[in-house]
Amino acid sequence: MSSGIKGEFHQMDEPGSSGFPQSVVAPIEPLPAQACLLSGPSGVGWGFLLYLVIFAAVLFVSSLLLRFLLPHGMASIWKSVVGELGFMVSAFVPGFVMARIENRPFGVYGLPRQSAFGRLFWIGMLWGIVALSALMISMRVAGVFHFGGLALGGLRIFKFGVFWAVFFVVVALVEEFLLRGYTQFTLTRGLGFWPTALILSCTFGAIHLGNQGEDKVGALGAAIIGLFFCLTLQRTGSLWFAVGLHASWDWGETFFYSVPNSGLVAPGHLLNSWFEGPQWLTGGSVGPEASIFVFIVMALMAVIFHFAYPPMKHVEPGLAPAATRVSYQE
Repeated sequence: MSSGIKGEFHQMDEPGSSGFPQSVVAPIEPLPAQACLLSGPSGVGWGFLLYLVIFAAVLFVSSLLLRFLLPHGMASIWKSVVGELGFMVSAFVPGFVMARIENRPFGVYGLPRQSAFGRLFWIGMLWGIVALSALMISMRVAGVFHFGGLALGGLRIFKFGVFWAVFFVVVALVEEFLLRGYTQFTLTRGLGFWPTALILSCTFGAIHLGNQGEDKVGALGAAIIGLFFCLTLQRTGSLWFAVGLHASWDWGETFFYSVPNSGLVAPGHLLNSWFEGPQWLTGGSVGPEASIFVFIVMALMAVIFHFAYPPMKHVEPGLAPAATRVSYQE
């Protein structure tokens, strides 16, 4: 579930519903002229385009700075960390700019500050590791996955475990906000929630094709997972559940179960695990996300989530202004 944004880990060194959904926002103050231009249906495309332009500009500048500022010979794993932080800045800066222009609280784009790393995030973390464990255990029962022995020992288990946990929280924040934050919120106003979710989830899957070792089945699996993330956004009114799930799923694949993550193999993994058997069961070089089992697990997750988080008339993501209400319900 990790896109090509992060680069190729295997080359790294080790470190020490119907109709249109209603997204209703009640501004606290009258919208300024520039916000009115972007707030109506005709301004949706302009707002989306402006976000992308600012994103590209910030990404270009940050890439140049990193190229000149990073020390020569820096381990590639640390370059990836810095690069991912650069992507975070590039995704979030235009979001803050657009919130200012549209006179909206930044939290309406899916990441309310009051809920940061709160209950929804940790519940999502639990869902992610449990779902991935169900997937890996199913593959083990089928005889196509083997845990192997420990690849790390002592303090290095803790060091790499924490390293990958922090890294994948950053990855999840970047990918969720970039593809299901401002973009989902804005395009929903013009296209509707689920048409937008389908477009962005297909984009999410297509991005994964840039990973070495990825294939079309794995990209489809990533797109399906992206649609599930959209369901969690619609039902909770927040991306924090998806961020937690995304991070723990990636952490579980990369570190704990030590399997390819969307075609990427990382150093510092816990186990010497391996696959054997037909590709449609193992996922091949892509990993579990291209296995038939992932589609079964995702279907079960969607059913369970549907009953655990039934549709609500209004979803309040804990934004500071009491007058602000956001709903992705249809």
